[in-house]
Amino acid sequence: MKKIAKYILFSIIFLLICQQTYAQYDKDVFFFRGRQALAEGRYATALENFNILERLDTSDHLTPFYRGIAKFNLGDIRGAQKDFNRAVALNPIFTSGYHYRGITESRFGEYDKALEDIQKAISLRPGFEGLYFSRGVTYFLSRQFDKAIEDFDKYIRRQPKDPSAYINRGTSRMFLGDTLKALQDYDTAIRLDRFEPESYIRRGRLYAEQEKYDQAIADMDQAIRLDTTNTFAYFNRAIMYYDTRDFNSAMADLNRVLRDEPGNALTLYNRSLINAQIGNFNEALQDMDRVIDINPNNVLAYFNRASFFVQMERWQDALEDYDRAIELYPDFAKAYMNRAYVESMLGEMKRSKKDYDTAQRKIREYHAKNHANASSFADTTKKYSSLLSLDAEFAKKDFNNELLQHRDVDIRLKPFYRLALSKEKDLAVNNLSNRYENSLISRMISKAPVAMKMVAVDTLSVSDLNEMKDIIWSSETLLSESQRNFLKALYDVADRQFNSALNHYTQAIEGAGAESDKYGKLYRAFYYMNRGVLRADMIEFISSIENNVQILTMDEKGTSRARVRDQVQRQYDYSDAIGDLKAAVEILDDIPYIYFNLGNLYCLSSELVESIDNYTKAINLYPYMGDAFFNRGLVLIFLKDKEKGCIDLSRAGELGIDEAYSVIKKYCKEEVE
Repeated sequence: MKKIAKYILFSIIFLLICQQTYAQYDKDVFFFRGRQALAEGRYATALENFNILERLDTSDHLTPFYRGIAKFNLGDIRGAQKDFNRAVALNPIFTSGYHYRGITESRFGEYDKALEDIQKAISLRPGFEGLYFSRGVTYFLSRQFDKAIEDFDKYIRRQPKDPSAYINRGTSRMFLGDTLKALQDYDTAIRLDRFEPESYIRRGRLYAEQEKYDQAIADMDQAIRLDTTNTFAYFNRAIMYYDTRDFNSAMADLNRVLRDEPGNALTLYNRSLINAQIGNFNEALQDMDRVIDINPNNVLAYFNRASFFVQMERWQDALEDYDRAIELYPDFAKAYMNRAYVESMLGEMKRSKKDYDTAQRKIREYHAKNHANASSFADTTKKYSSLLSLDAEFAKKDFNNELLQHRDVDIRLKPFYRLALSKEKDLAVNNLSNRYENSLISRMISKAPVAMKMVAVDTLSVSDLNEMKDIIWSSETLLSESQRNFLKALYDVADRQFNSALNHYTQAIEGAGAESDKYGKLYRAFYYMNRGVLRADMIEFISSIENNVQILTMDEKGTSRARVRDQVQRQYDYSDAIGDLKAAVEILDDIPYIYFNLGNLYCLSSELVESIDNYTKAINLYPYMGDAFFNRGLVLIFLKDKEKGCIDLSRAGELGIDEAYSVIKKYCKEEVE
């Protein structure tokens, strides 16, 4: 007996050791994969691995730290800051945690907090020169250029062969007007690394400022030779060509930028002005329309578009644009002056006189003030039809990537969920996947004679569909009549026979109500859900044919607006679809997909508060539903609750919704004043 007991005890200890070793091995594997993905720039993959690690062990400060780095590189600065906060909380003497948290704070314009965190990191590790580099960037972004230079000096003393430090110090010197030393820094950066395009771009911009255009363009040429995809170089060279009156070359470079960045508003704006100057007003209008579409609060876009209309003698259109420019900036003296001219051309002499007097009064007020503190929009000496460069906004934007400041992003809600035919059943659940599990859905899928899945997008091919038809239509002995009608409806949907599908769903709903089988009655909730989704899809199909789809769009600051492709707007009625989803909830009130679909329907019906409530219910039932976080985030931003919306988008990104990061990059950047 003692031998047996001893053997059992040994076996238990052995099993425990094996389990611990296995768990440790699992953590090591995910940690290695995450670090490797970070090193290779595969940030979404890194995020997936660190998410799994976070579920395996919540006590390791390195997991949120590395996940924060992945989020930062995906543009999710809020999410990164949250992870760095956690890393520092888990390890209060973690130098890198304070360092990276300081970097995220500087991106939000919280420079005092950023400098405090970086100073904390320096006190923990004063010999780490990278901290001085980061603090130098923070000083630069806060426009403390002299302090930025001091920190770059410290960094350069320890790392004298890093060209990026010379580039940054040179640019800081440029803002202090020290072009001689700035040029020396750019020359040094080029000498250290002749294959870095950024050095040539910065030096070229300096030469352009000195009106040494041959040297400036030569530097841009070299930058483009080193990197033929560098849109920042093409953009700068376009401005230089324009300044030398080489409009054709300038236009070619702007076109090259727009090939890779079709939604870059700054480039569209400049191309519009060049087109107008050479008399191509239709092309100029198209570009300026696009600028206003991307950023509807761009005062200069309305002002210049109005001038196009004036030259085309489209007086009423010009008047509306001047009205909008003045509405956005009431001290815009030139807009009053130009509107007075347009009103005189329309015969509105009284209004014209009033606007002229207002313009003169604002000009007098401007000259009576200190010019440095007065608004430039009242300055009549300034030319507002000049091409815009990046210099004015440079110190307020990301240090290395200014050209991306006004991108247009195509944003759509994540689509409806529905049960659909599938190529194969997928019932296996990985315990680390956080996939939604529901015994009723699993039973329904497992009992069906053909493969089904709960999906948002159908992926079934025509050949797969043909193989299923005979099985579905010959399953009389295996299923109830309502279940057969449901499968026939699924087949019809996959075959794009929507009216037939609608009839089969209705027959399935009516038949299930009369069944005695308890499961059959519960399945009716899914029949309602699918019919509601089909009704919504049919409305969308009809609206697309009528070319009258209302699109939810937002500008850079999250300003909401409704836009239609046609002048005639028609409101579509989703009440029948909503009724089906509500009927489904009455039968089963614990299925997140039903609430998610209701959220979409209420959004399409412009009932946005109800939409948010239903996305929230879906999330409460299934906290790992990334699509629900994504859609709720979009609606919150549309309603100007930017902070909550961006938090939702960050969580969606964590849960594998890659599109979240393109939205975050556009709408979740803090405006730094």
